[in-house]
Amino acid sequence: MRRVYILIFFLIFSGSLWAADGISFYPTNWWVGMKDPSLQLMIRDISWVSPPSVTLSYPGVQLVKITPAENPHYLFLDLRISPQARPGMLKIHIRPADGTEKVIDFPLLARRAGKSTVFAQGVTSADFIYFLMPDRWSNGDPGNDRVPGMRDQSLNRDSIFLRHGGDMQGIINHLDYLQGLGVTTLWMTPVLENDMPDRTEHGYAFTDHYTIEPRFGGAPLYKKLSDELHRRGMKLIQDAVYNHVGSYHFIVQDAPSKNWLHQWPSFTQTSYRDQPLMDPYASAADRRITSDGWFTTQMPDINQGDPYVANFLIQHAIWCVETFGVDGWRIDTYIYNDLAFMNRCNKALTDEYPRLTMFGEAWVHGTANQAFFVENNLINAYKSNLQGAVDFQCNFYGILPALMEKAGWTDGVIKLYNTLSNDFLYKDPMRNVIFLDNHDMSRIFSQVGESVAKQKTGIKWLLTCRGIPQMYYGTEILMKGFANPDGWVRLDFPGGWVGDKKNAFTGEGLSVEELEVQKLTRTLGQFRRSSSALRTGKMMQYVPKKGLYVYFRYDTGQTILCAMNTDSTTARLNPADYSERTSGFRTATDILSGEQFPLTATIDIPSGQMSIMELKK
Repeated sequence: MRRVYILIFFLIFSGSLWAADGISFYPTNWWVGMKDPSLQLMIRDISWVSPPSVTLSYPGVQLVKITPAENPHYLFLDLRISPQARPGMLKIHIRPADGTEKVIDFPLLARRAGKSTVFAQGVTSADFIYFLMPDRWSNGDPGNDRVPGMRDQSLNRDSIFLRHGGDMQGIINHLDYLQGLGVTTLWMTPVLENDMPDRTEHGYAFTDHYTIEPRFGGAPLYKKLSDELHRRGMKLIQDAVYNHVGSYHFIVQDAPSKNWLHQWPSFTQTSYRDQPLMDPYASAADRRITSDGWFTTQMPDINQGDPYVANFLIQHAIWCVETFGVDGWRIDTYIYNDLAFMNRCNKALTDEYPRLTMFGEAWVHGTANQAFFVENNLINAYKSNLQGAVDFQCNFYGILPALMEKAGWTDGVIKLYNTLSNDFLYKDPMRNVIFLDNHDMSRIFSQVGESVAKQKTGIKWLLTCRGIPQMYYGTEILMKGFANPDGWVRLDFPGGWVGDKKNAFTGEGLSVEELEVQKLTRTLGQFRRSSSALRTGKMMQYVPKKGLYVYFRYDTGQTILCAMNTDSTTARLNPADYSERTSGFRTATDILSGEQFPLTATIDIPSGQMSIMELKK
């Protein structure tokens, strides 16, 4: 039996999908004891010219249906795995037209839950997400910087578009740093194999669902990273891309059928407009262009309306959670997916993993538009089951105007107040992920004109407002750059490479201001880890007055007062004006400076600054 499991480990984690000469299969393995007993196995052999015959015999496994694909290189097997099936090696006999026989050794494993329950935990408002690009964060193993046989052999840190060599070993090496910031959860750009000729550093044009990018360390390092995170009580988010793949993916180069991709007479790009999906007056033509248009010529659009495509994607998602212990999904380009498919996929995941959480990238304009794509209180024909969104509304129409615009009746910080007042649209706004910037946007430090004070205010808001905070790597050390082109906001994290003169992990070479902002993030991040009010408490906000925006985070055990002064002069906060939340308390303690203020007198909030105070009785 031990030899069987050694072979299983090799098949899953070596990066090899070949069970017999010329044959590959997807998924690469499965598990007994899944809630859904069905499995659709896709088998591929480019030598086939006609459908082969298939037989198998395994206790508790039934071959329900054999379906040849339009492309003779593919065959689909519908299996049913009964609750009585035991772990082992399922042998599938393949007999092509030439009379030869090949045998697929298909591993059936015991579920991970039988060994450990520390996975698929879900990500909540109690967490603090750190988002990074593996290629640009730290190079822990220079030996995998280039992998022979892959199309992109570039390695040049002087170029913003070529590979730089960062990998998952580099992340593992610096998990202490993340924990020191108060981070509980890691989200990375896609880690699947990206065997494209160029621009492979970001990972969104991947080329094989079942191979982890070897230049990041492959499946063994991804599993090691997941295990190390869980050992530390941390969590892992995987970046899921359902909408498209890279043009060198085998399902593009050798598609099972023409229905696997959205086909157009000539290249047709999405309009990037979400309105046709919800507009009661929209044309079907506009809706189709939004959903079925391609992102770029290098990112073909997948047809999730095809049942075989849908099964392929859903099974891969389940496979990743079970194999690597994923705790949550960030779903890329959510609005361009087939929304009926997304509901089915989300449900399939939560059926197997009830605590697993998912939040989608809904880069739209307007809180009603964003709410349309998540669980909401709207009366629509379409009802989404997505738990939360990447909260672009709190960014574009919230914190950025608060930091950059002069306060007025409809300008400045009032936009942040107004946006949050629309939370009645969401079933649970606490599941939205708030942020200051990301890999597609100009860095927040550049957006605020390199104002350290505004950067500090932004970070204070991020770690105290409702929702799940997400920080893009380097925000804590004032990394800057405008997203034109996007490579300028995806530069290397200092200290991640041997010989770096500047090292954010140790503080060596950082300026006084960079160290100050890093210390602020660390202090507030650590405070948040033990603050019930900030992690899971309720929120109450007051209408801003003369640029002073006051809100509270509170529960039965703790009350936090947050005061953001966006005016050009010092604001005087009168605690009596907020008696609904301040009544019964005697003092307020600034959680960063430790200074105490009596609640019987006004408290000065300097211009352009934000104070965070814990109220005491």
